[in-house]
Amino acid sequence: MRSLSTPKDQREPGEEAGASRFLLFFLSILASLLLFFIVAPLVRLTLSTSTGSLASALADREVRQSLWLTLRAAAFATFVSVFLGVPLAYLLARTRFPGRAVVQGLVDLPIMVPHAAAGIALLTIIGRDSLIQRLASPFALRFVGEELGIAMAMAYVSVPFLVNAAREGFEAIPERLEKVARTLGASPWRVFLTISLSMSWRAILSGMTLMWGRGISEFGAVIIIAYHPMTAPILVFQRFTDFGLAFARPVAVLLILVCVAGFAALRFISRSTQADRYGP
Repeated sequence: MRSLSTPKDQREPGEEAGASRFLLFFLSILASLLLFFIVAPLVRLTLSTSTGSLASALADREVRQSLWLTLRAAAFATFVSVFLGVPLAYLLARTRFPGRAVVQGLVDLPIMVPHAAAGIALLTIIGRDSLIQRLASPFALRFVGEELGIAMAMAYVSVPFLVNAAREGFEAIPERLEKVARTLGASPWRVFLTISLSMSWRAILSGMTLMWGRGISEFGAVIIIAYHPMTAPILVFQRFTDFGLAFARPVAVLLILVCVAGFAALRFISRSTQADRYGP
């Protein structure tokens, strides 16, 4: 029986392998350019900063306070958002309701809104003359110029990362596992806690990491809500505009090192927990 392939359609194995290698080489070049664009500025900044200037910056009380405030506010924003964002992620992953696409779009909206505009928008509902502030005043709660307001600004711009990561984690779980557990007599709460959350914890942790890191780096929304007390990004900006690059560089490097250390620690925890559960 004659083959339907023409000689032009047929390739020798060596020719096919050569074409594949060329494609991979070409794609690797493009990928390397992007990685260089990401890594080179950070490496250059770090290598151009002396250990002496880093030590001096770390000894500066204002720098230490700004770093600690930034980490604390981002952690608080992430912690609170878990209790609100994970349920929303589960609903988006497991239920079909009218307007679901609209809700998903609203979740992603803070990513698209310019962050300075997001800060102004937040100011209209938590400002000194706002209804929320009047309701919170009897409890001695303040938002503008306070750490609570900083955490809210961080949460607003970074919570989509948590919700989307958790939603993808829930969607990756076969629904039949939850249905089988229900048919065996498990309550909805038990199914949610022991199957849904248990199997999606790595995605949730990844979302928490992204949200925490995005919150730490936030500048535009935070500076509208609270210029003082200064978070680390605002302090970097203030020292750059007032004193120049030499004074801003050590603080920027310290902030980068803290973020890298935090991400590395969370990655280690994630991998260690996975190894304990499933083995190496």
